[in-house]
Amino acid sequence: MKIQTGYMPFREYKTYYRIVGDLNSEKTPLLLLHGGPGSTHNYFEVFDQLAEETGRPIIMYDQLGCGKSSIPDDKDLWKADTWVDELKTLREYLGLKQVHLLGQSWGGMLAIIYMCDHNPQGVKSLILASTLSSSRLWAQEQHRMIKFMSPEDQAAITQAESTANYTAPGYLKANEHFMLQHASGPITEQSPEFLRRPKISGKTSYVTAWGPNEYFPTGNLKDYDYTDKLKNITTPTLVTSGTDDLCTPLVAKTMVDQLPSVEWTLFAHSRHMAFIDETASYMKRLNKWLAKND
Repeated sequence: MKIQTGYMPFREYKTYYRIVGDLNSEKTPLLLLHGGPGSTHNYFEVFDQLAEETGRPIIMYDQLGCGKSSIPDDKDLWKADTWVDELKTLREYLGLKQVHLLGQSWGGMLAIIYMCDHNPQGVKSLILASTLSSSRLWAQEQHRMIKFMSPEDQAAITQAESTANYTAPGYLKANEHFMLQHASGPITEQSPEFLRRPKISGKTSYVTAWGPNEYFPTGNLKDYDYTDKLKNITTPTLVTSGTDDLCTPLVAKTMVDQLPSVEWTLFAHSRHMAFIDETASYMKRLNKWLAKND
């Protein structure tokens, strides 16, 4: 399978991209928007197999502020408008007139903002993977799940939130427990190479745009709420989530209830990355969806 990598000029910076397969294929490309902000494209390399098995080209990239892309020292950049502008620029640069668009976690928020506020042309279908339409509801649901943790972990998280000190050993341990339960990991020697590979996470972009952790949004996305705008997305939309996901079934259903043309697949044995936790089932479902909406 042909893999092409390169850099796109973006403003005075550069954005790293990776294309798997042939963009001249008769199949509509799948464009992937990673989470974070600042999580890098790495985990999306699990989708290489979809390109190999179906011949569908797949494009992934490191958003500005992480990975192999530029990481400028300018906190004013870390807001939705920057990443929407980058997405628009990338589609134009690579000539992506028609795409299927998949956004996971923050990437799904980015996709929602893009679809609702910018009315892009040529998006054949939208896949919202373990994402959200309301930061407030997201925080509410994470705190509901925190109540299932040990008393020690709960106390450490409460202490961190009340003092804004996110460096105490007890808190770090509690946060690790929470993320292992609902997000991803652990990374072991048996994990795929793309998960083991060292990556440059966008810590500054994450904290500036979102906050110190998944459950306490304090950044400039803390008031993000597109729930009422979802009814304007007429593009066929697939919502995917896991039963033990940061994107809880309530968060997913809140989106599903608003979207006019929607299907929802809930993966019974998955956390925040169903395409990692249940790869075969996820790829089968996604391939069926893409073929139907080509």
